Amino acid sequence: MRCAWIGVLLAALCVGAWAQDETARSAFQLSIEAPDEIRTVLERHLELQRYRALTDLSDNELERLMAIAAQDSRDLVATLGYFSPVVRIERPSDGSTKSRVITLRVDPGQPTLISEVTVIFSGPIAQDPLAAAQRQQIQDNWSLRTGMRFSQDRWDSAKQQALRQLTTVRYPTGQIDSSTADIDAPNHVAHLRVTLDSGPAYQLGGLVVGGLERYDTELVTRLARLPRGTPYAQSDLVSAQQRLTDSGFFDSAYVNLNTAGDPAAAPVLVELREAKLQKLVTGVGISTDAGPRVSLEHTHNKLPGLGWRAASKIALDRETRAISTELTAPPDPDHWRWTTSAQLQDQETGSTTVSSQRLRLGRSQSQDRVDRSVYAQYDRANTASVDFTEPALAQALSANYAVTLRNFDSTPFPSRGWGVGLAVGGGATLGSQTDPYARVVAHGLTYLPLDRETGGSASTQPAGRLALRAEFGAVLAKEGIALPSTQLFLTGGDNSVRGYTFRDIGAVRANGLVVPGRYLATGSMEWQRPILMQGQMSDWESTVFIDAGAVADHVSELRPKVGVGAGVRWKSPVGPLQIDLAYGLEVKLLRLHMNVGFSF
Repeated sequence: MRCAWIGVLLAALCVGAWAQDETARSAFQLSIEAPDEIRTVLERHLELQRYRALTDLSDNELERLMAIAAQDSRDLVATLGYFSPVVRIERPSDGSTKSRVITLRVDPGQPTLISEVTVIFSGPIAQDPLAAAQRQQIQDNWSLRTGMRFSQDRWDSAKQQALRQLTTVRYPTGQIDSSTADIDAPNHVAHLRVTLDSGPAYQLGGLVVGGLERYDTELVTRLARLPRGTPYAQSDLVSAQQRLTDSGFFDSAYVNLNTAGDPAAAPVLVELREAKLQKLVTGVGISTDAGPRVSLEHTHNKLPGLGWRAASKIALDRETRAISTELTAPPDPDHWRWTTSAQLQDQETGSTTVSSQRLRLGRSQSQDRVDRSVYAQYDRANTASVDFTEPALAQALSANYAVTLRNFDSTPFPSRGWGVGLAVGGGATLGSQTDPYARVVAHGLTYLPLDRETGGSASTQPAGRLALRAEFGAVLAKEGIALPSTQLFLTGGDNSVRGYTFRDIGAVRANGLVVPGRYLATGSMEWQRPILMQGQMSDWESTVFIDAGAVADHVSELRPKVGVGAGVRWKSPVGPLQIDLAYGLEVKLLRLHMNVGFSF
């Protein structure tokens, strides 16, 4: 024990000696007394700091540097909007070692506020009636508003934001023609004036495509969706680039506008790197719904003789064993694709084990905000309950239409907006008896921001957002019809009712067995709030939520089961990571839920 204390004492002495040595090797010590914001700027940018390493600095030279530092401090403080500061810099003159301790005191005084902002447009944008909305948007979104404190950083940021809004729509060669910040220091006000020169308006010409070996330009044109004559918008080029990379045909895509040509038909440069013709992917994962999971997926991007893409997959987890294949045609001029698929699956759901087969043939259209599909589907399901009763075999043939509308501000990390989806179908059972039926499923998701502006500034208090989710489903048919259980409903789990196991909520029979039912209703309300780290927004959010869901064979029998809980979200490189701890009020158990990704 004595040795340990001796070691600690020696370490302390060494640290003290090192600190004294560092002080001795510094030409002077600088103490800054100022408000936090100003002190941080002075500590980082004050020129005087560079001379601390000159140990042979004379007193006369130090006095000269102090005089320069006083003016340097005034200039730095002025960049923060304080043009009448009181700056005092001094050191003891008694000839002792303390004479090398310099104290800089800054009283910033009254801040300079914005009294007037003038944004002027020159060039074609000034008179073009089609640009009226753009002009108004630039003025409305000007960030350095009347009444706000002036600073050089805010002034520069406001100009750059206005320039971005100018050059990302119609006018890619726009520039700041002139800008003036007229500072009235005695009255502590600033008059701002900026002139934006738009340059010519640009329209898209043809695509100039590079990097193609296996595919033709027509495929790129249909995926990019950038028609000739369309007014330039950077967001359209970004979306085209995303569609090309998401298509699976290309590993990378770069889409840019060539502004050196004719503005009325500017070439769009598309540089591509094709994906491999065939790809084999193995996957290993785990989820709280289905436990450990392994998968094997093979993709052939251009089947010989057909030219379609083929994607085949085998997936195994605790609840499901499935093998599937899908053939998809390249898009036609209206962006529709023919598609056909087949799936074999064994799944344990509720109190049943289902062996099912599915065949599908139809067409689908995927756009930025709208997805549509029309298809015919054959379902066959062999359903056995855990009480070893006789398996129930059922078959059905149906025609279906599905549409999804999305209006989120961004993906995969939306903070506001909404999405709705609707799927309707009708068909008949097959086998010994043919009975008609209809099926409808509707679901929706909306994000409602709760952040509110603080008085007189563009900043907001991070109150987060509400995420509201709902889903409804119904199968309309006569009593006693023999429907495949895959056409019926179960719920529960990570993405529906948390606090319950995967697809554990269903219609309850008299013997207590949980089986798929004809009617479904679920809803969720979640408060997502940013987590601040050192006063700054981070990639983490906290959340509290309440979920409810019910499944039954009759609407009057719907009895919601409720789950409540809390969790965190992380903006991971592969999408939102969801970690929740939920309590199921019906089962009286806590359950952990984890999920990655956002899709709607």
